[in-house]
Amino acid sequence: MNFRIIYLLIFVGLITISCVPTQDLIYLQKKDNSTESIVNPIALKPYRLQANDILSISVKAIDPKLVEIFNNDPASQMAPSDQLLYLKGYSVDDHGNVRMPILGEVNVLGYTIEEAREKIEALLLKDHFKKEAGIYVNIKLAGFRYTVNGEVANTGSKILYQDKVTILEAIANSGDITIIGDRKDVKVIRQFPQGAETFSIDLTDEKAMQSPCYYLQPNDYIYVKPLKQKSWGTGKTGIESLGTIITILSLATTTFLLLK
Repeated sequence: MNFRIIYLLIFVGLITISCVPTQDLIYLQKKDNSTESIVNPIALKPYRLQANDILSISVKAIDPKLVEIFNNDPASQMAPSDQLLYLKGYSVDDHGNVRMPILGEVNVLGYTIEEAREKIEALLLKDHFKKEAGIYVNIKLAGFRYTVNGEVANTGSKILYQDKVTILEAIANSGDITIIGDRKDVKVIRQFPQGAETFSIDLTDEKAMQSPCYYLQPNDYIYVKPLKQKSWGTGKTGIESLGTIITILSLATTTFLLLK
């Protein structure tokens, strides 16, 4: 009789600690009694260019022949591949410069995309073209790059061809967080000119939309750590945990009978 009670206590205890609660799997929950909707008060800060960024720079004019030298592949109308963007794009070197035809080295380190566009356009109009040429410069990052590691379905470096990316979009693009991934403490490592900074965000709380890392910046590194259930090895679901518990109880019973 005593062993039945012990087995029951073990069963209840393991079931309690081994299963992942549903509340830990749901994104953006309202965790207080407020009826007001969450509005993100943080203005999305523009990204400032860093070394090793790759830029897509195109220069247009009323007469296309005047600016043909600036456009690496003007005849191509198809969507560029990652490899083509790497080979044909303008890379920001370790000193923050991009090397352009005629203009030579142009420093864009710490500039926003709009500031870099204005600088290049001003340099072209200053010494090489008249205003009547209708010079038009367009600059974009060659894809929004970020890296995801840890408990997600598909780890690795990713590229999205859009200007703004939220952390939820990035994780969804990586196949979502696994059932044993910790959604309450997702780390985002972000590079700044002065060094790296690590942010933590709770994706199960709707207040995550107020976090400075809810909107990603290019080259962000996202890490999803595992829950304790993974290290315990008891199972991710009730069925898996039940199988583990039955195995443990069977082993305990067999050991007891042999010793008896």
